[in-house]
Amino acid sequence: MLIGYTRPSDEDPECKNQLVLLKNSECMEIYSEEHASPKNRQQLHNLMDKASSGDLIVVSKLYTFADSTRHLVELLDKLETKGVAFLSIHENIETNRDKEYPFSRILRCLADFQRDAISEKTKAGLSVAKEKGAISGRPRKPDENVKKAIEMYDSKQFSLAEIKEKTGISKSTLYRYLEN
Repeated sequence: MLIGYTRPSDEDPECKNQLVLLKNSECMEIYSEEHASPKNRQQLHNLMDKASSGDLIVVSKLYTFADSTRHLVELLDKLETKGVAFLSIHENIETNRDKEYPFSRILRCLADFQRDAISEKTKAGLSVAKEKGAISGRPRKPDENVKKAIEMYDSKQFSLAEIKEKTGISKSTLYRYLEN
């Protein structure tokens, strides 16, 4: 069965263009979201639950279906597990197990590449920042507040809540300094 899915976008807020494409593709059933938000996509959940082996999910664009490369990989994996094919009209992409390099495999490689590229750029940026003298991590508490907190703790006259209130040093930070 051909099943369509639409989601509003800036260029098609009422899904009119998407509906025309899906009807021209002879979709027998169409699931339409009422909002463009990536959260609470109930119709997508309904579609994923309803789709069964031999069905073909049709969308106008990849972004209609998924919000990120990783999300697209997850959705296509679920469809593949159920034996459901996928077609994106705009990109002219159809998943098919008969192909030597299935789209989902290529997409998974691209998602891994994207993750690795972001990771490497982040590491390089941190390295450059470190060379320039930037200190990563949470800023240290001023030494005078730490000394005051330790003195208050050692005097045994103050509760941990009172120490935190007067010095701004949390219980876990205080204990960390006491261990050293």
